[in-house]
Amino acid sequence: MKTLLRPTTPTGHLVRHYLEMVVAMIVGMVALGPLWSLAGDALGWTPVLHATEPAVLIMATNMSVAMCAWMRFRGHGWRATLEMAASMYLPFLVLFPPLWAGLISAGTVMVGGHVLMLPAMAAAMLLRRREYTGHCPARS
Repeated sequence: MKTLLRPTTPTGHLVRHYLEMVVAMIVGMVALGPLWSLAGDALGWTPVLHATEPAVLIMATNMSVAMCAWMRFRGHGWRATLEMAASMYLPFLVLFPPLWAGLISAGTVMVGGHVLMLPAMAAAMLLRRREYTGHCPARS
């Protein structure tokens, strides 16, 4: 198992990249979250920004900005980068209808979206397996 996950193996490249993206997402939430709070306070939009739908979409944006910047820095093309950004939003979007129907709570959307985001990222990576396993990414 140790040999399989070495950074020089295709699986090792994939796992390393996945973990790098998770770190970038956390950095994005920590760095950009306070800016939204300041803007919301300054513009009087705080109640609107704290509603479930805007709050989770803002969080997905914060994560996407940092993650996309990291992906571009690492040489990934726009297509793969935008697919990965979509994996930040889609888990939340699929939870909105059950929220609106009263079937799940706002907390479930927040936690569920983050949990579903992880396999969504993995699926996006598997779509472009060659790009994430250490082969030369296509810049587009």
